Amino acid sequence: MSRIQLPYIDHFKDRHGTVRYYFRRPGGKRSPLPGPPGSEAFMEAYRIAEADKAVPAACKERGEPGTFDRLLASYFESVDFQALKAPTKRAYRLAMERLIRLETLGHRRVADLRREHVKRITAKRVDRPSAANDALKKLRILIKFAIDLGWRRDDPTLHIKKLKEGEHHTWTDEEIAGFEARWPLGSQQRTAFALLLYTGQRVSDVARMSWRDVNAAGQEISVTQEKTGTKLWLTLHTDLLVALSHWPIAHLAILTTAYDKPFTAKGLGNKMADAIAAAGLPEVCVTHGLRKAAARRLAEAGCTAHEIASVTGHRSLAEVERYTKQANQRRLSQAANTKLSARAVPTRIERVGKSDEISK
Repeated sequence: MSRIQLPYIDHFKDRHGTVRYYFRRPGGKRSPLPGPPGSEAFMEAYRIAEADKAVPAACKERGEPGTFDRLLASYFESVDFQALKAPTKRAYRLAMERLIRLETLGHRRVADLRREHVKRITAKRVDRPSAANDALKKLRILIKFAIDLGWRRDDPTLHIKKLKEGEHHTWTDEEIAGFEARWPLGSQQRTAFALLLYTGQRVSDVARMSWRDVNAAGQEISVTQEKTGTKLWLTLHTDLLVALSHWPIAHLAILTTAYDKPFTAKGLGNKMADAIAAAGLPEVCVTHGLRKAAARRLAEAGCTAHEIASVTGHRSLAEVERYTKQANQRRLSQAANTKLSARAVPTRIERVGKSDEISK
């Protein structure tokens, strides 16, 4: 018996093993279809569902003209927003939506935002400098977009200074050794740690690494950074090769969860946070600090900013300098003192002995 072919029909098997059928147009509601396909009850329900061609009412456009709600909707549809990388788009959308909601700006007119309002928004976050600076950054983006739309002519966020932020702690060699002492070669924690430290990549990029990314010689790995889209070929450090040699090739992804699925960035971050805590390391030791430690080690080895950026993928050399400032200062201080010592004039010390006579 040939199978009945009708449009807009889908099916699934419920927990009891019974196949359930339903009618659904793209974007429409789901309508259950009783009985087996072709039965009287099935066909009657299908005819009713198929005849109901009413389409959902058009969604009301978000917000009134000139409001922040309308500005958000326009920005998310703009070329500026669509040109961003997927992770950046997700982060911007979440941050902007949250900011507008927390500050109850959605129904307010963009043209009414004044400098004192912006300062008040940042002042609320003075105990969280990074949050204050991010709020200011997102407001500036939205206001600039509003100016491009002709909604206002000035920018009330101009000349409002960012707050000074703390920096992620750069792991010391002692802390690195402490982690390695707790997690032996062959453990997932040690393998993830080695990938983070010896490639200098973000958690999001390490989570997506696969054996397919390793070249045929097994000496390099290809990385396309999720945040920036930067493409890198990284030479695998000897210690990383040792760590990988103790890790089985069981899946395409190098690191997988207990369910044999690749880690998400958040999942791997949580895994590493637990491992760091279990190693008894201080709270300042966070996963991102391993990226800074990688840059520090390269700087201490005498690598230039360009050489370090070829590993970390930073596009701004100023950012590399910020990562390696302490290491460069120490190295330059040592070099300066070595040069100074080389220029020193030997001093002859003469002693006056008891046999010396003092003329009277």
